[in-house]
Amino acid sequence: MDSTALNEVLNRPLSRELLDRGIIRLAYVAKDGTPRNIPMGFTWNGATLVMCTAKNAAKLIALRRNPAVALTVDTEEHPPKILLIRGRAELDVVDGIPDEFLSMNGGTTMTPEQRVEWEAGVRALYDGMVRIVVTPTWAKLIDFETTLPSAVEELVKRQQERQAG
Repeated sequence: MDSTALNEVLNRPLSRELLDRGIIRLAYVAKDGTPRNIPMGFTWNGATLVMCTAKNAAKLIALRRNPAVALTVDTEEHPPKILLIRGRAELDVVDGIPDEFLSMNGGTTMTPEQRVEWEAGVRALYDGMVRIVVTPTWAKLIDFETTLPSAVEELVKRQQERQAG
């Protein structure tokens, strides 16, 4: 997907709304060759998606072997709104706690006192983390009003062709 088309998808208002949700599903190929799909907190900085994890997380071994990932951000209501993203994961090992991890967790659900206690616990638990940074190379927004899954688009096109003649 060329960068113009990619940016057009990612800059749509609905895409921006989905990229503000805070939970994404990360799909990758595990060490044993089977697929995995896990929810993770994330931030979007306008160019990359950043997720953070423990330095001993099993997914890191898999991502070092095969950095190709697929990401999904969606809604729960019907019809769902879905943003699909593909890219490659770059792993950035950091000492301490990444700013992204602190900003993506508990910002609106904790009192200031709870936040201080939570952050102290995080800093005591982790001596460092790994930032999983994904630069999108492909994206598709599905809203079931203006955009559909590719297979459904194909069926609609066939139906219209049959009806036309």
